[in-house]
Amino acid sequence: MDISKKIRIGDLLVKNQIITSEQLLSALAEQKKTGRKLGRTLIDLNFIKETDLLNFLSRQLQIPFLDFSRYPRNPDIIKILPEILARRFRVILLENNANDVLLAISDPTDLMALDELRRLLKKTIRVAVAKESEILDAIDQAYRRTSEIGLLAEKLRNELSENDVDLDALLTSEKVTDAPVVKLLQSLFEDAVQAKASDIHIEPDEKVLRIRQRVDGVLIEQVLDQANIASAMVIRLKLIAGLNISEKRLPQDGRFSIRVKGRALDIRISTLPVQNGESVVMRLLDHSHGLLNLEHLGIPATILTRFRKHINSPHGLILVTGPTGSGKTTTLYAALTEVNKPENKIITAEDPVEYSLPRVNQAQVNDKVGLTFASILRSALRQDPDIILVGEMRDSETAEIAIRASITGHLVFSTLHTNGAIETATRLLDMGIEGFILASALRVIIAQRLVRRICEYCAEPAVCEPGQLIWLEKSQNKDYGQASFQHGRGCHQCNNTGYKGRIGVYELLDLQPETLDALRRNDSAGFTQAALQTPGFIRFSTCAAEYAQQGITTVEEVLRITGAGE
Repeated sequence: MDISKKIRIGDLLVKNQIITSEQLLSALAEQKKTGRKLGRTLIDLNFIKETDLLNFLSRQLQIPFLDFSRYPRNPDIIKILPEILARRFRVILLENNANDVLLAISDPTDLMALDELRRLLKKTIRVAVAKESEILDAIDQAYRRTSEIGLLAEKLRNELSENDVDLDALLTSEKVTDAPVVKLLQSLFEDAVQAKASDIHIEPDEKVLRIRQRVDGVLIEQVLDQANIASAMVIRLKLIAGLNISEKRLPQDGRFSIRVKGRALDIRISTLPVQNGESVVMRLLDHSHGLLNLEHLGIPATILTRFRKHINSPHGLILVTGPTGSGKTTTLYAALTEVNKPENKIITAEDPVEYSLPRVNQAQVNDKVGLTFASILRSALRQDPDIILVGEMRDSETAEIAIRASITGHLVFSTLHTNGAIETATRLLDMGIEGFILASALRVIIAQRLVRRICEYCAEPAVCEPGQLIWLEKSQNKDYGQASFQHGRGCHQCNNTGYKGRIGVYELLDLQPETLDALRRNDSAGFTQAALQTPGFIRFSTCAAEYAQQGITTVEEVLRITGAGE
């Protein structure tokens, strides 16, 4: 079939009995309301799978259907096509030969797009079809803002080095939308979104400025020679967040919301005076994707079933533990979403409120006016709640109020920063909580970590080092002599890190008579011994080791999250 001629994709799908006439009419009606393309509308309505549609188009148009993620790509060739057109037409340039080019496109029936690209490139176009999601991921990787950030930083340094520049006036004026500092920050946020970063760190050094992004839990660094632009960036960020721009001697915290590349981001900002200025860390919360439910967290089925039983209990204390960035808040919100029903009154005390939940009364801690976790909890108990969430048990007073609330008929969720489920109960005992009270309240402890996944596009067999093998066998009491492991060699899909994405590892401790008896006696050692013998209790190091053996993660990641690699 000639791709230069318009085809009626809907009629062809009906003719080949891939969709029904009724489904086509329904999709056309939906398309009229949304303005989206028919193919995408059919996919969104679940009338056809994207892979099936693209395979069909490949056969009908006699063009290849690329396993695009494995196709070699050259960023210099990709960037020949302006980013705005690549995103608009969902297309990416793969080959640029003397007489022709190869394009991967998500909708090869879009004749307007092909005409525009032919006019721009002035060459014969060869077309392949590929998944839209894979094309968008490739665009995000290829059009990173790192070089643009460097150029804007240089421009800002030159501007600030001019004589008689009033820095505060320059940065706080309302007429600075085109100022280099604004463009630099915009590029910084766009780059972070494209890299799927969770945090941005701005760190002034004596002679350089370090900008680091945390991607999949690991910091990636970009060093700029323009050390003197740091104060300009900090002032502008403080202004956006409503902080005091004249106070540079004390730490400040704030938040603001922005839209970046069509995504709604909530930014939490923290400043800290350091030797060469102020260090800034920004946590990026992407609200565009919504909250995950428990099924999508990756919790193993056996653990999820037990966890669900406890979160649907009428009362008791449920604790989610782990270090910063381990996904505790995501797990708590997913659990709250599941129990958020009209018959349940839910009150939360958070610092800060990260996601707004319908029907949930969310209170934010404000220490400056005396609104602490403890004071919110006391007031919450007078609001007739069924379920209470305490963002964090930071002190014995908060812990004691929360525990007493769970004893008096409330279901209480909270978090602690501990190394594991067993250590959580002993930490509470160390905080001064009486063992007999804790034993009456505590129902379940779930501890979690996040390990990086091996990039599926560059995964290859790996040899486990002798020291690592000895640690694995000793810690898991298992012979790994015949086990096979993998790692990622690094490719364009994972920015040459060998990892792409993360997966949770979990351990869940149900409180049994033996562990509860040890708690009543304030016997930490006895509690630990009883917990290790609890039926169904598996430490997350064992879960991570199994992931390594299955080729999901590396042995290095297992050692990293257990602290054995330190």
